[in-house]
Amino acid sequence: MCGWLGSMIRSKRQFIYGTVSTMIQLVKGDSAGTVTTYYTSSVGDDHDEIDFEFLGNETGQPYTLHTNVYAAGVGDKEMQFRPWFDPTDGYHNYTISWTPCTIVWYVDGTPIRAFRNYEHTHGVAFPTSRPMYAYSSIWAAEDWATQGGRVRADWTRAPFVASYRGIDLDVCECYGGDCVYTCAGAFGGCGGLTGEQRGKMRWVQHNYRIYDYCADREGSKVPGIECTLPQY
Repeated sequence: MCGWLGSMIRSKRQFIYGTVSTMIQLVKGDSAGTVTTYYTSSVGDDHDEIDFEFLGNETGQPYTLHTNVYAAGVGDKEMQFRPWFDPTDGYHNYTISWTPCTIVWYVDGTPIRAFRNYEHTHGVAFPTSRPMYAYSSIWAAEDWATQGGRVRADWTRAPFVASYRGIDLDVCECYGGDCVYTCAGAFGGCGGLTGEQRGKMRWVQHNYRIYDYCADREGSKVPGIECTLPQY
C-alpha cells in the first residue's frame, strides 16, 4: 500500500459454508494507520461477512487482531486480541471455518473464537442464505485503526507491504438457487470443538483477548441475547 492506494484480492469461487485459510506475514515496523484483512463477504445490500482484520501500530507496539461477523448487514459483534507471537516475523495461518451451526476463527490451528447459530431458537441473525467470496486486502484507516485514530500513518515509510501465501478454500461452491440448501447438508456437521480445542480457546481468550462486545458496558452497544448463551 502506498498513499491511499490499497490492494484487494477476491476469490474466483463463490461458496456457502466450508473452510478458508491463508498464510499472512504482516507489515513490519511502523504499520500505524493500516489495516490488513482476510475475510469472507457476500455481495449486495444487507450483506453477510466474517472478518479477520489486523490493525497496525507504531514500531514496537503490538498489532490488534480484530474479528467480527455480519448477518443481513448487521455487525457490531467485535472481539479483539493481542497476538501471542510476532505476526510480522514469518508467515502465520489464519482460518475461518463456517458451517450452518458455528463459525470458528483459528490462528495457527488454535481456535480463538466461536460464534454459534442461534437464529432459529433465539432470533440471533447468522449467515445462512448468502453465498460469499474470500477476500484479502490492505488499506488505510487512519481515522480509527491505531489507538482510536490518535496515531496516523507515516507515509514516508510507504510502501506498506503485507504478504500472503497458500490461500486454500475447502468450500461448497454456490452461485444461487438450491445450492444454499444442498451445501447446508454437505457442511451440516455440528460436532463442535474437542475438549482440547475448547481448552486452547479459553487460554487465548483469558490471556490475550482485549475487547469483547458482550462485555462492553461503556459504549452505546447493547449486548445481544447470544452473549448469555454458550458459543462452543
